[in-house]
Amino acid sequence: MMLGLTAGRFGTRFLGRRVMALVTPSSATMASHGHGHADVSEIADMSKPMYCDRMDTPLPDRAYKDELNAADKTLKEKEKGPWNQLTKEEKIALYRLMFRKTYPEMKQKTDEWKTVMGGIFIFLGLTGLLVWWQSIYVYPAQPRTFDSEWQAKQIQRMLDMRVNPVEGLASKWDYEKGQWK
Repeated sequence: MMLGLTAGRFGTRFLGRRVMALVTPSSATMASHGHGHADVSEIADMSKPMYCDRMDTPLPDRAYKDELNAADKTLKEKEKGPWNQLTKEEKIALYRLMFRKTYPEMKQKTDEWKTVMGGIFIFLGLTGLLVWWQSIYVYPAQPRTFDSEWQAKQIQRMLDMRVNPVEGLASKWDYEKGQWK
């Protein structure tokens, strides 16, 4: 019996109809986020042909302008005739009815990289300030073992104790001359 239940029947049986109304994607409450403000976000119908300017797709699914005014309609009627009777401006206007950008306009570089680099530098600057603040106020002082005098005394102590005289530190010290080999 359980294996025969579909997801919808399972949901209505165990979750109740009110909860399923909020969960199902076809509900109106999900589209408007339950606030009744349909103008906040528009739902795109992905089943309809869409327009997009892309270099790798020269012909979009639909024309750029769907709704034509009177001047555009007369221009579209004139388009059906011989093209040598059209002026250069009319040909450009016909192109702009079909496409929003030309290839050179699509290839034109933008200044977006400046915004990205500015954001990166702001982030790095704030991170540097945070690290500096933490080094002053959060982290404890350096241990005395990091001091160069302490390390020199420690090396001298190891040499005096003859630590690892065969292959280690003491093997590189000449005890008769008092210097490194």
